[in-house]
Amino acid sequence: MTCPCGSGRPYAECCELLHLGGAAPTAEALMRSRFSAFALGLDGYLLTSWHPATRPAELDLDPDLTWRRLQIVDTVAGGPEDATGVVEFRASYRGPDGAGLLHERSRFERVDGRWVYRDG
Repeated sequence: MTCPCGSGRPYAECCELLHLGGAAPTAEALMRSRFSAFALGLDGYLLTSWHPATRPAELDLDPDLTWRRLQIVDTVAGGPEDATGVVEFRASYRGPDGAGLLHERSRFERVDGRWVYRDG
């Protein structure tokens, strides 16, 4: 299966590595893995990759939404040596009411050496 994140690589060689516990090397890699987690319904991964200060107590994913495509618009910092980063993206989805688009600038930080999603 091709990875939902849009990298063009097989899922087993891409986001699955992070979903199974690997550390994301960059903020963009974490963003891609989080999109894939939304697409695959991996709420546990989404919670563990969320900053403790902003993480919700639980996450209720909408089973009627199908996440279809991720487009990375811009990145600011977020590299292997950075402590923070920003990833701007567009994520398209389809739900009972038709197609939609989520456009967000997400902030990421390192906590204990691992990238986590702070907020958007």
